[in-house]
Amino acid sequence: MKTALIILQLIVAIALIIIVLLQSGKSAGLSGSIAGGAETFFGKNKGRTIDAILGKVTGVAAVIFLLTSVLLSIL
Repeated sequence: MKTALIILQLIVAIALIIIVLLQSGKSAGLSGSIAGGAETFFGKNKGRTIDAILGKVTGVAAVIFLLTSVLLSIL
């Protein structure tokens, strides 16, 4: 059980690193937030962009990583 959790945590940790590195940077500066921010904020497909999908997957991977960390500390 403990070995399986360690393997699962390693896989999730590597996946979490890759997912975070795939996301685009949010620091476009002041001009990027004024000019391009309105187009993506009011866009109809805001939830379907690659960054939105990667953001959701990052949240799920972070929760799984947290749960495996807690379970490993209990064991």
